Amino acid sequence: MLTSVLLIAHSAAPPAAGAERSEASSAAPRWSWPLAAPFRVVSAYAAPAHEYAPGHRGIDIRPLHGTAVRAPADGLVAFAGRVVDRGVVTIDHGDGLVSTLEPVAWAVTAGAPVQRGDVIGDVDAGGHSEPGALHLGARVHGAYVDPLLLLGGVPRAVLLPLG
Repeated sequence: MLTSVLLIAHSAAPPAAGAERSEASSAAPRWSWPLAAPFRVVSAYAAPAHEYAPGHRGIDIRPLHGTAVRAPADGLVAFAGRVVDRGVVTIDHGDGLVSTLEPVAWAVTAGAPVQRGDVIGDVDAGGHSEPGALHLGARVHGAYVDPLLLLGGVPRAVLLPLG
């Protein structure tokens, strides 16, 4: 029996001739992925019906190699510390755009400037994400949005045989 696993690989390659691109990935992404490839998106964004309704206000990503967490874009660290049972890093990217990453064993301090791709810590334990996964949330003027819109959609998947 042949089994495959979905791996996400960063790729700047253009789509093949005739391939359709989603609206989310048609423009250059504003953010870069906070984990190095390969990784898996293990839980997608699920918009709540209203502000206080249940939902998943971000995406969960599982690194397959290494645990370094990187800033998705330039900004200022608004918060780096413990919230209940997990480390949280919040970055203010300006123009009302904020990212939150958790659980993170943070290596930055509030007020520190960060550049896209800077290491801000390592994936840690705690929170609602499955163990070993990183939660990435995005807010625009306080309203949660799907981080994939800022990441340019899900990158091209690479299927590798197991066994």
